Amino acid sequence: MDSTQTFHVFNRGPSPAARLVFFSVLSLLLMFVDARFRYLESTRSALSVLVSPVQRLATMPNVLWLQGKEFLVKQNSLLEDNKALQHQHGLDAVQLVQQQSLLLENQQLRNLLGLQQRSRVTGQFAEIVYAERDIFRRKVLINKGSSAHIQAGQVVMDERGIVGQITRVYPWLSEVTLITEKDHAVPVQVQRSGLRSIAFGAGDTSRLSLRYMPVSTDIQKGDLLVTSGIDGIYPPGIPVATVEKIERDAAYPFAQIVCLPVGGVDKHRHLLVLSDMPALPERPEAEPVVKKLKKNKAGVH
Repeated sequence: MDSTQTFHVFNRGPSPAARLVFFSVLSLLLMFVDARFRYLESTRSALSVLVSPVQRLATMPNVLWLQGKEFLVKQNSLLEDNKALQHQHGLDAVQLVQQQSLLLENQQLRNLLGLQQRSRVTGQFAEIVYAERDIFRRKVLINKGSSAHIQAGQVVMDERGIVGQITRVYPWLSEVTLITEKDHAVPVQVQRSGLRSIAFGAGDTSRLSLRYMPVSTDIQKGDLLVTSGIDGIYPPGIPVATVEKIERDAAYPFAQIVCLPVGGVDKHRHLLVLSDMPALPERPEAEPVVKKLKKNKAGVH
């Protein structure tokens, strides 16, 4: 017997089928014992601890893929929600501004209506529809014209004071020259002292001036200027401006007096056009100088 035959003799064992049956029976027996008596509980716990890192490592790619996909979905959703919220915020801001504007206009109309009720002024409401784009012209157009019986010369005011005067009338519109128009004159009176003067526009919506007032004039900062009613154009007693600054220099005969308009000449949209004042008697014409000299000579003789 040679060496090859000897090796095959010593390596003979159970056949593969017998091994399969043996290990199957052994597995069933171990399963029965474990289910019945719980002998392998500690062994299974130890094996699960050892196998857990391997399981996690095996499932890591799938977990990362799912988390990345979920993150991208949430990110896109948040971006869309953010855009929608920004758009809604813009709409809400516009509506809030419009609401505040309506509240202010409503309050101004209430003030104008209350002004008519508590004072003797009468007139009709008007709304500014156009404003001059020329910064050197202080004029606006209102939505009332000759069709509403508006006439040139009528006074325009808001709930606080004089704003301007009607200077040109169209069928459905009227032009209002603001009191701040350069060299526009308004007869005024210092409410505190009764001193009369004329307030001139300076071409600036925030400034009026009193010209040709002596340095010694009794006028103070903060004095309220109201319409004097002279010449029958502006009703008496309506606020016009307040004295803001007074400069007195002994080197000049007149003081420089700057005033601030009381009315909102560049603020509000709704105005009150006052009714015409009663016509004054015609002003007598001055006698010629020659006739006056003859009368004086005749009186002397």
